Amino acid sequence: MNQETTGRVHWSFWIIGAGALIWNGMGVMNFIMQMNPETLADYPEPARVLVEGRPTWATGGFAIAVFGGALGCLLLLLRRGAAFYVFVASLLGVILAAVHAFAMAGPTTVGSSQIWVGTLMSLVVAAFLIWYSKRAEGKGWIR
Repeated sequence: MNQETTGRVHWSFWIIGAGALIWNGMGVMNFIMQMNPETLADYPEPARVLVEGRPTWATGGFAIAVFGGALGCLLLLLRRGAAFYVFVASLLGVILAAVHAFAMAGPTTVGSSQIWVGTLMSLVVAAFLIWYSKRAEGKGWIR
């Protein structure tokens, strides 16, 4: 009997789930900090301008991305198949936020490389979590 037939999860499942929860938890903290005017006042000017100029739909996308990602990770660690659908919603939120971020981060914008790298990393992680949750379901690790 292997782990796939007994329903026991591989140790890497817990490492990936915990790491992804930490990643999304940092995103939640970032979102909360950006919604606090006192904290936002301490941001470097290019970052502050980006956040202050962000439209409501992009802020909503950011919220869906990070809170959905964190919830999806909790569901994954609880071994619930609903994690897949929450990760899909999270990816859609990342895409919404990315549309605004990429539009604002032109080649001459100060800090644009950080915006591009951070946004691309978020897209990759969100897509990976969708794939991984489906893979975990196929192995019987989540129900």
